Amino acid sequence: MTTTPERIDSAMLHPELRVECDPDAIIRDGHRLDHAEGTSKPLLPAPEPQPRGAKVRGNRPIDQQEAAARFIAATEHEKMHDERLWDLRQKRDREMHGIPEWEELRSLASAIKEHTLTHLDEYLGQFEANARSNGIHVHWARDAAEHNKIVHGILRDHGATSLIKSKSMLTEECGFRHYMASVGIEVIETDLGERIQQLDNEDPSHVVVPAVHKLRTDVAEVFSHTIGTDPGNTDVHYLAEAQREATRPLILKADAGMTGANFVVAETGTFVVCTNEGNADLSANVPKLHIASIGIEKIIPRLEHLAVLVRLLSRSALGSPMTQYTSHFRGPRAGGEMHVVLVDNGRSERLGLDEFWTSLKCIRCGACMNTCPVYRRSGGLSYGATYSGPIGLIIDPTFNARKYSNLPFASSLNGSYPRADLCVATCSGEAA
Repeated sequence: MTTTPERIDSAMLHPELRVECDPDAIIRDGHRLDHAEGTSKPLLPAPEPQPRGAKVRGNRPIDQQEAAARFIAATEHEKMHDERLWDLRQKRDREMHGIPEWEELRSLASAIKEHTLTHLDEYLGQFEANARSNGIHVHWARDAAEHNKIVHGILRDHGATSLIKSKSMLTEECGFRHYMASVGIEVIETDLGERIQQLDNEDPSHVVVPAVHKLRTDVAEVFSHTIGTDPGNTDVHYLAEAQREATRPLILKADAGMTGANFVVAETGTFVVCTNEGNADLSANVPKLHIASIGIEKIIPRLEHLAVLVRLLSRSALGSPMTQYTSHFRGPRAGGEMHVVLVDNGRSERLGLDEFWTSLKCIRCGACMNTCPVYRRSGGLSYGATYSGPIGLIIDPTFNARKYSNLPFASSLNGSYPRADLCVATCSGEAA
């Protein structure tokens, strides 16, 4: 068989030069010029490397300004991050204007949280009694270390060596995954954004959208190194499906599951988890053992109060009327076991601080982050802490005043931003 010159030429061409209907192609005498007589097509530039977060050096103060400068210098990342978060803010505003009673809802939410915080011991005791009557094992953790040891003890008693979990900022706060790795227990994040961050050995950069600082090229690179995807395929549907196929077998064979909670209802002894991927339901229901790690500030008195807060949460976070899944957990399923770990970790102390107690009203919607011009342009990882943006400026120094001493000044208003009118106007729980 002989090979025509046309076939040889076609085989030697780079695939980009064989694309049909190329608007940049040069046509002469009805034929496309593919060789030296045609103008060369420029090579695609290499993807911009993802800027990394703040450099953490033990207890030394975080240099947020240095990390922010590196993020801003990565212009593609900075532009995408700014526009993506401002889009969420605009969607939030459209939902807000669609509800005439929006400001009334915000005021009600603030009043509910304030009342609960001023009667915290009473409602926590009520929840414990009702949860126990529902068949839930209730534990109390003073701090992060005690939380991790309690969960480890539960897993050890059940011979569990693998645990699947849904997104939980509290477990990030407690350094849970690092602790579990040190005792030989595998933790698999099931939230897509959290899984991306876990595979890349990074903390979440946002309380709602953990990997929002990443371009699709960043995700493609992470997945190619960890789950074997095509490094050149940056299609979001392909990447999401590949992660699902890689993680689903781990979910099905896990020994235990963990969730957090968005709200805890004292009068019923129940808790509620709001998600958009359904991964919390898998974490709670596939394994027979379900552990929920919950901050004590998540408590609300009655079920009727839940309606107020649920109407605010997703609208403020993502600009959607509600999350795809609002799952109520009342007790263990048949043949299963459920544990709730109520965690303080500095919250009681913060409750007694005049300047900081209102931060316990926060429902973790992230609207303050989506609004803050400093956060949008510097990235969440530049703060070097579990909580970033305006709410982080308030919370983080209560965990470590020296390490996070610079963060309250990471704004254009010289430390006053958490109390600024814009922040108060945005905050769903008026925690600012």
